[in-house]
Amino acid sequence: MVHKINSSGLYITGLAHAYPEHSFGPDEFQDYVARLYPEYRTSPGLQKLMKLNRVTQIKSRQANLDISSDTKGDATPPSIDQLSQIFQRDGVQLAASACSKAMTEANLHPGEVTHVVAVTCTDQSNPGYDLLVCKTLKLHPGVQRTLLHGVGCAGGLSALRAAANIAAAESQRGRPARVLVMACELCSLFLKAELHAASCDEKLHIAPALFSDAAAALVVCNQSALMRDQKPIYELQECGSMLVPNTTQYMSYDITAKGMIASITKEVPKTAVSAIQPMFDQLRKQICATHNKQDPPRTPTAPSDFDWAVHPGGAAILQGAQQAMGLAEDHIRASLEIYRSYGNSSSPTVLIVLDQLRRMGQGRDNVIATSFGPGMMIEMCMLKRCRHVDVTPRLKTQVKKEDMWQALQFKLARLMKWHIALDDPRRAKREHGLVVL
Repeated sequence: MVHKINSSGLYITGLAHAYPEHSFGPDEFQDYVARLYPEYRTSPGLQKLMKLNRVTQIKSRQANLDISSDTKGDATPPSIDQLSQIFQRDGVQLAASACSKAMTEANLHPGEVTHVVAVTCTDQSNPGYDLLVCKTLKLHPGVQRTLLHGVGCAGGLSALRAAANIAAAESQRGRPARVLVMACELCSLFLKAELHAASCDEKLHIAPALFSDAAAALVVCNQSALMRDQKPIYELQECGSMLVPNTTQYMSYDITAKGMIASITKEVPKTAVSAIQPMFDQLRKQICATHNKQDPPRTPTAPSDFDWAVHPGGAAILQGAQQAMGLAEDHIRASLEIYRSYGNSSSPTVLIVLDQLRRMGQGRDNVIATSFGPGMMIEMCMLKRCRHVDVTPRLKTQVKKEDMWQALQFKLARLMKWHIALDDPRRAKREHGLVVL
């Protein structure tokens, strides 16, 4: 289903990511498996995993846990409560780091955040990790929170879509929206459970060779919340999601007594790739219908008109997407870079690709971001780079249409709030919800 977004005023004003400090490559991973399972050469499941480890094209993966010194005695997977404690400590810290950087770029004070949309598939704690991140960032207690679960690698764009819908709804009410979006995964928490499962059967367990840890965050603002001192990165134009019929069994993340085990069948790459064109056609049809009434020459028409932020679920997915959509490597350059350098970090990854893309030269004006998750489902978002010359005139035009005295009063009121915050923090919190750090 396509979810129409008002293209006249939804912006990503801050975008950031964070990786944990530890990392390992294919050689280190093989050594790790050999230390935990000295008999791995006689295990069909582990042998298949080691073969895959050599051909993923991933150079390095980031992990929250240091695997450099583990031995056979450390092979037992952690308990569920231990895993939860680690995520609530390290996952929250990682997510808060990404959020803080995104808020700084958006020039957004903690007290100004109106909504939070978070997603994860590697923690099931109640209350959710998003509440702990909000406390760490000292957001206002009245911030409206939404926590998504069950969407796996598609989660980053699921959260972005939810944030866009919230911001658009607030625009209809004439209210500003500053939505903080976060995605955090510590996939390495379940590495030992995955290896234990691989040692006990003959199946190919793909996840241990692909996944890494990361967090990503962004800020979505509607037109009412956009300030002159902000420099939007992307404008959100359309987003959509779609289930692929009869594919539920192709991908899952199952809770077991020893942790969560990913099930990724051989049908996943082909299914994911086959969903891209139909989803793209729907978004293109909607955006063309909107833009043809406004500015026909600037309406994007072909896949090659866009830069592509494809979720790097694996080399087969990236290659398949490139071939199916008639793209060159240059179109998916950011996806290739993130995949080869860091692997697949599940839900944050596509947002990290968007962050990387804007740092790789001027690029094309139009951008497609797409990701895939259990269901199977596809998420897609159509964005436009903000060159700043495209955004600033709108703000100037808006001010000209307003009564100048009202605009001045608004600015003075904003300055007065911060003056009160500095002079009397308690009054600022009571009257305006501002928190001085």
